[in-house]
Amino acid sequence: MSDSPIRTQWIRLGEAGVLPFDAYLALPPAGHGPGLLLLQEIFGVNAHVRAVAEQYALAGYVVLAPDLFWRQATRIELGYEGAERDRAIAMMKAAAPAELGADVATAMQALRARPEVAGRRAGAIGYCMGGRLVWAAAAAGQVDAAVAYYGGGIQDQLQLAPAVGCPIQLHYGDRDAAIPLEAVERVRDALQPQIEANSAEVHVYEQAGHGFNCWARPAYQPAASALALGRSLTFLAQRLF
Repeated sequence: MSDSPIRTQWIRLGEAGVLPFDAYLALPPAGHGPGLLLLQEIFGVNAHVRAVAEQYALAGYVVLAPDLFWRQATRIELGYEGAERDRAIAMMKAAAPAELGADVATAMQALRARPEVAGRRAGAIGYCMGGRLVWAAAAAGQVDAAVAYYGGGIQDQLQLAPAVGCPIQLHYGDRDAAIPLEAVERVRDALQPQIEANSAEVHVYEQAGHGFNCWARPAYQPAASALALGRSLTFLAQRLF
């Protein structure tokens, strides 16, 4: 909208020798602020992800949401049911982890280099597949703070836990069929040293399933979404501003 206090646009990422791809950029009302990399679910940088980018831009962040499935389909936007969901799952399975990791690193470098960030801190937030990628980025030392919502597969990458040196906050639903509570407890146990040092938080929400934050999905749980948003904003503000 023309009267919005934030500015948004698609931009091109990539340097010499790196294949270019796109990312959705949302600038805060002040025009500058800490960086926040937003990593998508398997459904692409769709309307919901763009709305989340704008939500955090309104909170003062320079938000960048890279198109992580660009090698298969540029700027694809998929729905949450039926054939589109099946295609999203197939695209996730076809995406090479090393290539996804390289794209996340490229996007984070581009975010930190933007004049609107200008040497400020930069964190990352991700949902489902994006949550798993945030976990890997945190372990690789690429971000100053990390937030992951129902990060699918984190429980299978617990060998990375000792390398997570930045503050990290994880959100799960207690009715997530894809991530049972037993898996959440394994994640919590792996992060126990960071939890004791007050640099890690693991939150579980009652009556919440996978995708509880997404208002476009049947799994949307407003109470859990609101509580998680408040915690995420507080956590990031304390560590990035």
